[in-house]
Parts: sequence; C-alpha cells; structure tokens
Amino acid sequence: MLTIAFIGFGNSVIRYHLPYIRHRSHIKIKSVYRRKEDRSSQQELTREKLYPDIFFTENLDDILLDKEIDCVVINTPDATHVHYAKLALNADKHVLVEKPFAPTEKEAKEVFDLAKDKGLICYVNHNRRYDADFLTLRKVLESGKLGDIIEIESHYDYYKPYDYQNNGPREKGWFIYSLGVHNFDQIISHFGVPQRVVYDVRSFTADGAEDYFDLQFCYGNMKVSIASSLYVSIDYPRFLVHGTKGSFAKQSQGHLSAIKAPEPIHASFKVEDESKWGTLSYVDSNGEHIVEKVKSEVTDYGRLYDDLHDIILLKKPKIVKDEQVLAVLSILEAAKENLR
Repeated sequence: MLTIAFIGFGNSVIRYHLPYIRHRSHIKIKSVYRRKEDRSSQQELTREKLYPDIFFTENLDDILLDKEIDCVVINTPDATHVHYAKLALNADKHVLVEKPFAPTEKEAKEVFDLAKDKGLICYVNHNRRYDADFLTLRKVLESGKLGDIIEIESHYDYYKPYDYQNNGPREKGWFIYSLGVHNFDQIISHFGVPQRVVYDVRSFTADGAEDYFDLQFCYGNMKVSIASSLYVSIDYPRFLVHGTKGSFAKQSQGHLSAIKAPEPIHASFKVEDESKWGTLSYVDSNGEHIVEKVKSEVTDYGRLYDDLHDIILLKKPKIVKDEQVLAVLSILEAAKENLR
C-alpha cells in the first residue's frame, strides 16, 4: 500500500483527487497540511469533519517527519510548487506535484535533479491524460481507421467574456498555465515533442494577460492546433481529426469543475450519454464509406495514482516522462512571451 499526504486542500484535491483515490484500496490518505489561516473559520473546521479518516494539521513536520508517509502530494498555489516539492524531497519523501509543475523549465530541472540525487520519485499530476474525450481520441487514432493523420484540432473553450471583471486582474500566463498545460501534455503524450511550434496568444479584454491562445504543433506534414478561448458560446467539438481515410469528431466531456455536488464528492465512472459519443466517418479497405458512433471511454483520474503506486513500489517506468514535462514547460514559457 502507498501512504500519501497532501499539502493543500483546495478545489483540486476535493474534486480531482479524493473522489478517485477512495476507490483505490492500494492508496491510503493519512494526512493533510493546511496553513493556519486556511483553517481559521468554523466553516472550514466543520468541512474537515466530512473526511473523518484524514488527519488535518497546521504543522508541516507532522507530514515531513512521519515515517509512515511514502509520498507527499503538492496542491498549493502554482508559485509555491517548487518550494514545497524541494522540502518534501529533502525530507526523503517521494512527491506528486500538481500542474503546472514549475514556473520554468529551469526550476523543474532542479527539482527532477534533486529527486534523482536522493533516489526518489518526483511525478507530475498530468491527470487529464485520463479524460474520457482524450482517451476516446487515442482509441480512434490507434485503430488506424483514419489512415495518415493530416490535422487535429484540440479545443477547450468557455464563454466567460467578463472573467476579468468578475474575478479581478489576471497575470500574464494565467490561462496558458492553468489550461494550456493540460492540452499541450495530452498531445505530447501521444505524438511526442513537436518539431516546430507556431504561437498565437492574445488578450481581448485586459492588458497584460491572455484570454485566447491557438498553438500549432507541427509534426512533419501533420499539424495539431491547440486552442482555448473565453469567447466560445456554442458546443464546439473537443477534438476534430482529419486523415487520409476519414474524419473524427468528439464533443467535450464538459467542464467537471462546473458540476455542483455536496462534499465529499463521489466520482462517476459511468460511460457518457450516447449523445456525446464521437462520430467516425471513414472509407474501409473495401472502399465502403462508413459512419459510426464511437463509444466514449471513462474518465478516471485515479489511474494516475495507479501509475504512482506502480512507479514507487513496483519500480515500473514513469508514464508521464520527465522530458515530456520539461517540453510542456518550455512551450508554456514561450507562449507566455508571445502574448500580443
């Protein structure tokens, strides 16, 4: 069994980690560290009681010095990821770090090097590799029914034209680092690091921060366009693929963060409604034109914890490779600097 502790207890832990871990008998959550100010209200203390099997503490040493804890999961504000990761590694703990792993590729290398020097595992929570829509895309690509791939469009959009007014000022890079990091990693996980990247990053409603990006990953004659916008009010396909033998379109699984549910949140492992299944149109080996629905895979972010367990305890190779993480960060840094 892998025993873990969390540093941080925000929306990511409550919505994307705990609901999936609870279905893993080989993962034990022992402790959560929260700053004193984060536990200052009676509401927050009452909330903690919803998780009676977890020990909550304001003393970080309760985690770092606990010999029973194998791995520390970092779910703190982005700018503090490197700081807490180094603290945990220096306390001889394996670490799982929330995305974005680090502000820069250079800082990420420092953390990976520290982990290597200490003989520890440093892993990254690129859990969106296990989204239903992306897993379904991979299934279609691997089937070979589309022939040689010519073009892929990856869209993850919102309609929030007043985001800046409602949520206050945004910093340069916020949209790319919070959302683009997922989309870039998905494509790199399947196709590898692109040979060339074309950047289009814009700001429409506020100076100094982006609300739209469209990056083109170039792989020989194949192009992958990865776009996100706060100005899309129609249900645009999450993935659109064109190959020499046909095309594939898949609607988004939806914004899971928008789902309202009381805590503790329960993960759903149901297959999507058929209305969200992908559509595959292709010409088969007999020259017949076929149109068929493609049953969706199931979203399960706990699969990343399965990976983590096997990497740490069974010494299996990493699924999310260090070099892939570094490539994503390099592209994020360049995209941030290409804002116009």
